[in-house]
Amino acid sequence: MEQVDEPVKDEREQHVLAIGFRIMPGVSPVASISQSQHQPFPTPSPFSFSVASTRWSSRPSIHRHSNLFLRFSVLLFSFISALTLVTPSTNNKHHPSPSFTDYPELIYCFIVAIIALVYTAFQLFKGISDIAHRGILISDLTSDYLSFVLDQLLVYLLVSSASVAVSTIGQVERGTALRKGTIVSTSMAFATFLVMAICAILSGYKLCKRIGW
Repeated sequence: MEQVDEPVKDEREQHVLAIGFRIMPGVSPVASISQSQHQPFPTPSPFSFSVASTRWSSRPSIHRHSNLFLRFSVLLFSFISALTLVTPSTNNKHHPSPSFTDYPELIYCFIVAIIALVYTAFQLFKGISDIAHRGILISDLTSDYLSFVLDQLLVYLLVSSASVAVSTIGQVERGTALRKGTIVSTSMAFATFLVMAICAILSGYKLCKRIGW
């Protein structure tokens, strides 16, 4: 029985090999086996991954667009806040109203509004430059650190100036243009604070994501 089974097994193996080599007509079985044994597996090129990742990272993300929108809102609100303090003192030349320079608290609010205006203008310029030409000003990590620290500082200045302006409204004479301008400026200062707080949260999230992940 053992002698009978061995030829049957050999015939089955030859039949399997014949079926396998029929797929490649005109090729020697020995050559195909040697080629299959010595043929290296295809390795993906790292350059293709780098190009794909560069293209993906170079696309403007939703986070950058939302950040630009928030920064532009801060720029607009801080500009209105500073403008409404300066305008009342130059409107009525025949009946001049009190100027904001007569109140140290309003001077502080005006200085904070100008600081927010200049800082946000720089952030807008940097954001647009990063979208157009990536990393043209400073590196991303340095930018994230600076944005996080300066955003926190500006939020503190805005909330303190808005609080000081609220307490100063009662000191300004009723019915004057300065009082109306102070009310509008205080409202814009609070709006600037809220939007800037969102910017600070986003900058902190971006920094934690870059460091931790």
